[in-house]
Amino acid sequence: MDIRKLQKIVVSALEDIKGKDIEVINTTKLTSMFDRLVIATGDSNRQVKALARNVQEKVREAGGEIVSVEGEDAGEWVLVDIGDLVVHVMQPAVRSYYNLEELWQVTPAQRRKLAEVAAGE
Repeated sequence: MDIRKLQKIVVSALEDIKGKDIEVINTTKLTSMFDRLVIATGDSNRQVKALARNVQEKVREAGGEIVSVEGEDAGEWVLVDIGDLVVHVMQPAVRSYYNLEELWQVTPAQRRKLAEVAAGE
């Protein structure tokens, strides 16, 4: 399935269940493991689980395949691996703590440069 189509399906599925702060990060230049990272916030364990389930259902309905799902039992952070696209659905405190957006939006070269600047201070 085309990555843009898959991305639309995932974002739409998250919006259907009122996922908040949905962010899509293009990771093609950062890793060869996957092309897109989608991060969304759910307000409760129940909503996080519902968001992840809806993503799985919509992807399957469109003919896509779910590689794996992690964290559904607890519902604080659920990862849905769709191969070329990985979805992280998190509660606000977990999302703030791990700050995946910053981790995946900074290239390794930029990270080294930031570390060098911080070491020089």
